[in-house]
Amino acid sequence: MTTKAYDYAHIQVNVDAGVAWATLDNPPINLITLPLFIELTRLAEEVEADDNVRVLVMRSANPDFFLAHFDVEAILGFSTETEAERSPNNAFHQMCERYRVMEKATLAQIEGRVGGGGSELVSAFDMRFGVLGKTLINQMEVPVGILPGGGGTQRLPRMLGRGRALEVILGAEDLDAETAERWGYLNRALPAADIAAFVEKLARRIAGHPPEALRLAKRAVNAASLPLAEGLIE
Repeated sequence: MTTKAYDYAHIQVNVDAGVAWATLDNPPINLITLPLFIELTRLAEEVEADDNVRVLVMRSANPDFFLAHFDVEAILGFSTETEAERSPNNAFHQMCERYRVMEKATLAQIEGRVGGGGSELVSAFDMRFGVLGKTLINQMEVPVGILPGGGGTQRLPRMLGRGRALEVILGAEDLDAETAERWGYLNRALPAADIAAFVEKLARRIAGHPPEALRLAKRAVNAASLPLAEGLIE
């Protein structure tokens, strides 16, 4: 049954046996509008606080679009009258980081296109799965005169390596599922007929493990970004 706390207009949430299934539904392309951004932030907070959830799976109601870029009209409303401010208090960064560091497993089932801020969000997830011949990934910010400000310039080099990250960001062309799997963006690129069953089996398997072991194992893996001696202590 759906947990009462998960009450959103653009995300359908069902919690079953330790897995929260979050289905994005903001037609026509799951654009990250301000209302959807607020709901994605709330979802992270509520999943993190829900002791009944050990795994979050994010997917889309639209088979062709997983999650699009942040609403450009909203970006055009940002002030450019002063110098850009370097601040640790970036709400989009904080939202993405919550999905990365929450002591639950976060999986993205990307069956269609994901780009811009949508790609930056799922790059913060623990695991990403795509569809052969269908999943497409891009960062289209540079061609329109901005940069990937939601974390793409930092997460992609760590995930793909510097050269490949620059190819994605500066080239701004679609990255297909086969290449994304080979480069390490996707854990696996699967046939369309297989992805749902694969992700469900993995999510339910993870959710069936002892919660404390799951929590501490993810914390320890996150510590791999520290110097080795510190990570080993963790």
